[in-house]
Amino acid sequence: MKLSRRDILSTTVAAAGAALGGLPAFSQAQQPPVATSGEEARAPTLPKPGTSLPLRPVTLLDGSTFNPASADGKVLVLYWWASWCPFCAVQSPHIEALWRKNRARGLEVLALSIDKRREDALAYIQKKGYTFPAGMLTAEVATMLPKPKGLPVTVVRGRNGKVVFAEGGEMFPEDIEGLAKYL
Repeated sequence: MKLSRRDILSTTVAAAGAALGGLPAFSQAQQPPVATSGEEARAPTLPKPGTSLPLRPVTLLDGSTFNPASADGKVLVLYWWASWCPFCAVQSPHIEALWRKNRARGLEVLALSIDKRREDALAYIQKKGYTFPAGMLTAEVATMLPKPKGLPVTVVRGRNGKVVFAEGGEMFPEDIEGLAKYL
């Protein structure tokens, strides 16, 4: 069985933490203890594979509208991000590369910024030259597409409208490239 860099890193960090006595060792199937107060504690969990993921129209930063019907029968990568997030800054170029390479094959992307100001998100997208569709996670959008705990968050919705992949936190470049397997 070939392990990804993410698997190796997770195992190494967990083992080192356990050896130091300060951190519990968590297996891939376990999750660290959940906070009991604050905004992160109230954040929804990642959607489970196989669950339906309904969509709603989203006004994009360029003024156009993401129409849910445009994702029907296609694979959709939902990506929650922020202009101030250092992990998003590492992951976003790989989301852009995935989008450019695979959109002709039926890949859709909808990036939802959690920035407080639309102007900050738009300036960041323009400065970086990103072309993937991006909008704001407004209260209205969050009623159907709430941001799961963590940042960045990447969820893949299959051609049948159901979740096929969900990950909270920064992904390795090869893992992002690997999302094309859902096409």
